[in-house]
Amino acid sequence: MSDDGVSRRHLLLGVAAGAVVTAGGVTSPHARTIEGEVPWAPGEADAPTPVEPGPYAFFTPEEAAFVEAAVARIIPADELGPGAREAGCPFFIDRQLAGAYGRAERMYMQGPWAKGDKTQGYQSRLTPALLYRTAIKAIDDHCRASLGKKSFAQLGPADQDKVLSNLEDGKLALDGAEGPTFFKLLLQNTQEGYFADPLYGGNKDMAAWKMIGFPGARYDYRDFVGKHGQRYPLPPVAIRGRADWTVQSG
Repeated sequence: MSDDGVSRRHLLLGVAAGAVVTAGGVTSPHARTIEGEVPWAPGEADAPTPVEPGPYAFFTPEEAAFVEAAVARIIPADELGPGAREAGCPFFIDRQLAGAYGRAERMYMQGPWAKGDKTQGYQSRLTPALLYRTAIKAIDDHCRASLGKKSFAQLGPADQDKVLSNLEDGKLALDGAEGPTFFKLLLQNTQEGYFADPLYGGNKDMAAWKMIGFPGARYDYRDFVGKHGQRYPLPPVAIRGRADWTVQSG
């Protein structure tokens, strides 16, 4: 018995009585009895939202020019397939930054602000959207000041590669942002856009999947799992299906 006359046993019994359904039918004010129905709709649990085509939603024209040029150097087009720009990676990144990802809605963005290790993931105080906006401006300002008054997008491939390399190595100091942090995020987002389902705006025509022989969201490819070293013979399938599929009537 505690000093105020309430025992732990009485306290626990009181909590239990207010939280469960009793044999006499007394329920918590927050409970609801469900009969003859399911309390959710099938296929709506965190279902992906298709990206609609259109102009950039987040990037300004200057920012879009930077991203288009940068991703084209990270994954350039060659004889094997399209590069990141042709595959729609800038559009993918734009839509991500314009949404919940850009606002860091699922990231912990509070202090303390001790310097983290590389293994601890994203450590910037800036949301991804703000990091892009801040870093791109700082990079273009640097290029105009030291590379013939040209923005990054106006530079030749060799100069663009040098700027990106200096960002990655931390040799290029940015005003308001960390170069290596931004480069790592840009690289990650470019890779995501290149290999993600086309539903999200990148990997146009499933070109990246075709290049590496990835089956995509095909419902069953067990017959090919054990055939190591053999090229997968079927075309990939996206979450929304294939454009050349038709609905069969009857």
